[in-house]
Amino acid sequence: DTGHDVGPHIPVLGGPAIDYLNIRDGGIYIDATFGAGGYTRAILAAAKCQVIGIDRDQTAIASGADLVQAAQGRLTLVEDAFSNLDQVARDCGYDAVDGVVLDLGVSSMQLDRAERGFSFRHDGPLDMRMGNDGPSAADVIALVGERDLANIIFQLGEERHSRGVARAILKARALAPIVTTQALANVVGSVVRSKPNEIHPATRTFQALRIFVNDELGELAAALTASERILKTDGRLVVVSFHSLEDRIVKSFLVARGEARAGSRHRPHVEQPDATFQALTKRPIVAGADEIARNPRARSAKLRAAERTAAFAHQSDLADLLPALPSLDDVLKGR
Repeated sequence: DTGHDVGPHIPVLGGPAIDYLNIRDGGIYIDATFGAGGYTRAILAAAKCQVIGIDRDQTAIASGADLVQAAQGRLTLVEDAFSNLDQVARDCGYDAVDGVVLDLGVSSMQLDRAERGFSFRHDGPLDMRMGNDGPSAADVIALVGERDLANIIFQLGEERHSRGVARAILKARALAPIVTTQALANVVGSVVRSKPNEIHPATRTFQALRIFVNDELGELAAALTASERILKTDGRLVVVSFHSLEDRIVKSFLVARGEARAGSRHRPHVEQPDATFQALTKRPIVAGADEIARNPRARSAKLRAAERTAAFAHQSDLADLLPALPSLDDVLKGR
């Protein structure tokens, strides 16, 4: 996602994403992370097709009203979690679609608005919710135990100092509730030191909390299996991820779904389901120097694409691909 709204919003790796979607006249495409509408605009411009745009953020859906009007009946916007994308398509009257694109991570629209509480660059309430419901980051920080908190920060933020950060947060919240982004950033900054030109000391902790509050990895796993169910034969799945946790889940999914494994000779009766996807990207596509110069966020972006086979969708979910962490409910019950 680009920094500020200057002219049309160009998504990271937008060119290759559109190429891999293989957009055709009469096709039906799901932009499952509508955001500022960058992919949707490009898809609508590529062919006489239909687009379903999904976002759990009410603001994103509201800001797409002009685009809906300009698309003259070719665009439907739905406020929902992208894990429900197959159900959303059916509710729109489509039993199968030609393409699904997922652009993971937080949009600049969210980061740039202090009141959403995603960024430590603007002081605001410690919220971080992409939708309008459920517990906020402040609720989690207030209730989570030290061990769970350290685990969340370590696994989802890949923060080496997670234990120290968790200890400092519990110490600080015993004195006063931590309810603003600045307050949390200050606590983290008292433990994690950074050298000039390095990322802000609170970056990894904020990332971990945001992923946890929005169950982003669970949502991603569910969106991948939903795509498997709704894509027609030869339909395309394109996913752009921004950090290694997401990319690992996408890669593991495509590997698992791309192998028609034979039963072992010791247990030949075990039937393995047929491959449901064929990978189109042997390695992830990454941004070139020009794109990174225009948009530093593109540096960490990885695009993977695959084509749906005619095989039936697998029944198994992807729980084994997710880090072993307490659920939001567990945390709020103070388990």
